[in-house]
Amino acid sequence: MRKIPADLVKRYEAEGWWTRETVGDLLAHGLAASPGTEFRVHSAVRPWAGTFADVETTARRLAAGLRDRGVGPGDVVAFQLPNWMEAAAVFWASAFLGAVVVPIVHFYGRKEVGYILGAVKPRVFVAAERFGRLEHQADLCADVPVVGVVGRDFDELLADDPLPGVLATDPAGPALIAFTSGTTRDPKGVVHSHRTLGFETRQLAGLYPPDRGSQLTAAPVGHFIGMVNAFLIPVLDGSPVNLADTWDPGQALKLMESDGLTVGGGAVYYMTSLLDHPDFTPRHLAGMKYAGLGGSAVPVAVTRRLAGLGITAFRSYGSTEHPSITGSLHTAPEVKRLCTDGNALPGVEIRLAGDGEILSRGPDLCLGYTDPALTERAFDDEGWYRTGDIGVIDQDGYLTITDRKSDIIIRGGENIGALEVEEVLLGLPAVAEAAVVAAPDARLGEHAAAVVRLRSGHPEFTLDEMRAHLDRSGLARQKWPEELRFVDAFPRTASGKVQKFVLRRAVAVRANRE
Repeated sequence: MRKIPADLVKRYEAEGWWTRETVGDLLAHGLAASPGTEFRVHSAVRPWAGTFADVETTARRLAAGLRDRGVGPGDVVAFQLPNWMEAAAVFWASAFLGAVVVPIVHFYGRKEVGYILGAVKPRVFVAAERFGRLEHQADLCADVPVVGVVGRDFDELLADDPLPGVLATDPAGPALIAFTSGTTRDPKGVVHSHRTLGFETRQLAGLYPPDRGSQLTAAPVGHFIGMVNAFLIPVLDGSPVNLADTWDPGQALKLMESDGLTVGGGAVYYMTSLLDHPDFTPRHLAGMKYAGLGGSAVPVAVTRRLAGLGITAFRSYGSTEHPSITGSLHTAPEVKRLCTDGNALPGVEIRLAGDGEILSRGPDLCLGYTDPALTERAFDDEGWYRTGDIGVIDQDGYLTITDRKSDIIIRGGENIGALEVEEVLLGLPAVAEAAVVAAPDARLGEHAAAVVRLRSGHPEFTLDEMRAHLDRSGLARQKWPEELRFVDAFPRTASGKVQKFVLRRAVAVRANRE
């Protein structure tokens, strides 16, 4: 892990940003304050309804069962589950035990899951027997001591008597490892402590309007922000949890009418898919007061469209490594809310390097990566994190992201590492070179576009033929390019590197023409 400068530690503790509270403590206090708060899962395959107290009982029975099997503070508990009650139970149980939890996005395939389990070597792995294209594959976790499968034998892990209290653990130690696709071949394991995760929970909760209403959470709980929004912030402020295990805008619109729920933002796609749905009516608009947008590129055209409908839109910027760097409050001036990514949040510092790269540090900045080489490259000795993004800061301190150094596509809030997709594409006999870049998408913010140079004598192939190859490789469907272009030669630097910013511009120009 990175070495955090002593003066920063002292400052964060003096300001109360870092405390002795663990994630288990945060949950125990919040659950005790609001035991009767509603917890519901809106699902066609595994619906559930109950209260915080009901979920806590399951979580504490699971914690006791895992403790009986030798699991305790510092041990790793991984899970790959949709937005189901059992996902909350595993996360909360891990926190009560002082264990390190590893949420895995439920649509990750064999390649990603196999890598993650090999990297963290968990004592426990909980998965779904089957959900959509997800199917439990026992061979991937053959070396994991404790395995539970929801829909088969998960309940066998539950002890008769719940675990009381919270097991003591170091609040400065690891609490969570979140894997995110980036510019590297494999997902990056981002390590957060109890202190960074606790601060992020309070920080993000502070951005939300107090009258936002009952939120529907469809962002995957295997993703960092989805997990915080589903399992931590509601406990902190005693608000109901309403989960959906798939994003179906038609279902969301029905729930807005039948249950009085609202969708308050997230990635751009969540909002645009509602507005563009044929069932959307002014009745739904009346319940959509706010749209907090982030997690992917946020086009100004979208924020202005929302504002034109009377929705108060505001933007934020962060990453799994540093979740809440900048953001606008819903009370900020409209031009700032709609056209910038906000100013530095409490406790956070930002500055620009000579090439415009955004550097950040703050109490919610992660401890580093599971890969020490990545940690060394991303952080300096003064605690600054190299975000890989390019931006400008206006005279009022508001940041606007203008480009991305890191070679990553953010599709509907999910990261797609270009290198990983490119390497799979190179498995096609016809492909001599492949470059995957971000293309603008009015619904998702961005999607992946594949630019290919063919081997001599090979004919062009279709998008469907390319996707069939990606399917056979086991690459998660969400990472598949959604458009395919062919070139005779790539633009290159003097050293021979492909100039991806040139490709991005060409793809964007062509998209505008089409």
